[in-house]
Amino acid sequence: MFSIVAAAMVIATPAQADECDKLTYFTFSAPVALPGVTLPAGTYRFSHPDCDQTEHVVRVSSQDGTEVFGTFLAIPDERVTPSDRPLVIFAERPSGTLETVKAWFYPGDTIGDELIYPKGAGEVRRPA
Repeated sequence: MFSIVAAAMVIATPAQADECDKLTYFTFSAPVALPGVTLPAGTYRFSHPDCDQTEHVVRVSSQDGTEVFGTFLAIPDERVTPSDRPLVIFAERPSGTLETVKAWFYPGDTIGDELIYPKGAGEVRRPA
């Protein structure tokens, strides 16, 4: 199961970008986990780096785009109702672990990108 991000946790804005790259900015108020990387609180760019690719690929980079934190394979994830705002969905995790980004949806889309995590990847504990 999964939980949708609370409004206080994430602020999201679509950027003026080519529709195929779906460039979106997310501001996280606490650290979040992605496959193989933990992002500190801050603002990040989520986008599709190559519009000609048939696979779902998500790139996460710094707010100004100069530092890439990861390029991740994803599988299509579907919602019944599209959101009018960008949306991050977090995976359900035990208490005391970092919020883990499960999927990302661009405004108006019912098909988003579910990030692929390595099998058996353990939960990332919050720093003490």
